[in-house]
Amino acid sequence: MPSVFLIATLDTKGHEADFVRRLLTSWDVPVTLVDAGSLGVPAVEADITRERLFELGGTSLDEVRRRADRGEAVTVAAHGAARLARDAYAAGELRGVLGLGGSAGTTIATAAMKALPLGVPKVMVSTLASGTVRQFVGDKDIFMLNAVVDIVGINRVSRQVLSQAAAAMAGLVTHPPPPGDSGDKPLVAATMFGVTTPCVERARETLERAGYEVLVFHATGNGGQAMESLIADGLIAGVLDLTTTELADEQAGGFLSAGPHRLEAAASAGIPQVVSTGALDMVNFYGPETIPAKFSGRLFYRHNANVTLMRTTADENARIGAAIARKLSAATGPLSVLLPARGVSAIDREGQPFDDPAARHVLHDAIRSGLPGRDVIELDLHINDPEFADAAARKLIELMQAAPATDRKI
Repeated sequence: MPSVFLIATLDTKGHEADFVRRLLTSWDVPVTLVDAGSLGVPAVEADITRERLFELGGTSLDEVRRRADRGEAVTVAAHGAARLARDAYAAGELRGVLGLGGSAGTTIATAAMKALPLGVPKVMVSTLASGTVRQFVGDKDIFMLNAVVDIVGINRVSRQVLSQAAAAMAGLVTHPPPPGDSGDKPLVAATMFGVTTPCVERARETLERAGYEVLVFHATGNGGQAMESLIADGLIAGVLDLTTTELADEQAGGFLSAGPHRLEAAASAGIPQVVSTGALDMVNFYGPETIPAKFSGRLFYRHNANVTLMRTTADENARIGAAIARKLSAATGPLSVLLPARGVSAIDREGQPFDDPAARHVLHDAIRSGLPGRDVIELDLHINDPEFADAAARKLIELMQAAPATDRKI
């Protein structure tokens, strides 16, 4: 019978984990207790031992102890936890993950959670939950519950928090959301930035009239990661990736990168995709004081008090275009690339501060030359022109209608 995997370092959080386990089992929720510790003696017996976790991480507990590197131990345990969760879910043995921890325990348990698809219950009780948690949550549907006090002993505060966590997990696994029905529309993922909003909004309306449900992702790093994750999970029928700006931040060192694997999931999954160069004229920083000194002398635009944009150069555009072509050349499904010759953002058009026809030409030429034989079309339009949005939406509809029907999970 599938169970909730409860992950904690049982040398330091053993009694607390046992408290949560007993609560869950009293509500008839099966529990598999996983020991993620590496140093002291476990306070309670685990169902999956630390020895097994480190084996799944690619080494042994004895080797980790011999090196006496706690950072490495946490990294290995996190890899092992991710593999454990992935394998157990595939085998039908896992129905949710609940973690307890400080920085180490949170790193390990959320690694297991991030290895699971959308919809699998994930609850993390963490002493870090009141701070910045993107590194733990990433692009997954993880509930972060602030521990309030350190998770040491069962007291009147920790009892309340741990009981809430157990109750939340019990509710999640015993009252799952209703399944989709035959009336659900195919899902299309689209990317948008403030400077490409008119284009994506018009294209979205066209797709919705054609019978598709459109999920719009704000291309701020986490948005692109979330979209790639949903594509990899098999939830998306087609992709309107008009705003690939996160690749500029990845190449030039801006603050809104979606990581090195952006623009790869759809190519790997073989689903129809229409790609463009929206907002590749810019690299994102926060206030002016956050801009690295090496960029002094570059062209900047103060978008607002918290966002400063830097115009990409021709050399950067050449690298970005080559990276796009390299990623898209691996596409196994229908692909079309539409290039807006008159500008890629609201501030990259005639009369606007980032207007640079030469840099656009370098960007688009790198994409064209790197995708011989592929459907790459340059239109004498700006990306926010209605005609460009219409062309992109119609092209994706054409590709999706011509592609074989697939049984998507949503």
